[in-house]
Amino acid sequence: MEKGRTAILHLTARPVECMVLAMKIMLILLAAFMIQGCVLHAADSLYDIPLKDIDGKDTSLKAYQGQVLLLVNVASKCGFTPQYKGLEAIYQKYSAQGLVVCGFPCNQFLSQEPGTEADIKEFCTSKYNVTFPMFSKLEVNGAHRHPLYVQLAGKDSPFPGNIKWNFTKFLIGRDGKIVARFGSSVKPESAEVTKAIEAALAAK
Repeated sequence: MEKGRTAILHLTARPVECMVLAMKIMLILLAAFMIQGCVLHAADSLYDIPLKDIDGKDTSLKAYQGQVLLLVNVASKCGFTPQYKGLEAIYQKYSAQGLVVCGFPCNQFLSQEPGTEADIKEFCTSKYNVTFPMFSKLEVNGAHRHPLYVQLAGKDSPFPGNIKWNFTKFLIGRDGKIVARFGSSVKPESAEVTKAIEAALAAK
């Protein structure tokens, strides 16, 4: 009789143990998903996106974390190409305060950036005395849009929408958030751009 009672108690205890075990497994899985989500979120940071510089070396924007960035898709044979002069001017004016201008060559608009990275580098430095960081060619629209431009202009951006032409400008605050977008026709040295830059530089 005693053995029967022990067996019954054992059987009734097992479902409780199973529930406890199932809850533990669920908590472990939940924690794993949360950690994975945090890692993915971190990888989605503008600073963590893999890039190549104009010389083809692996790099990223991490070196500029905490600074104000003006990211521009550039081209050498465009009506807006003279904006290189304005971009260099504001870089010289505000770099000591924490502004970094970054140029991203793109050949998607009427093939106005057909040359190699070496050609682009020679053109920018010889014709416009560019000293701000330049990067390798990338695509800003379409199926092969670079992850950087997915962040800048994708559906989750505060300023979504395809890049319409060369010399579209994105202003990034010190906190890594996109704070403004300017079209091709807005000159880098315009009051609209410089006021936004000064506000971003002043923000803590």
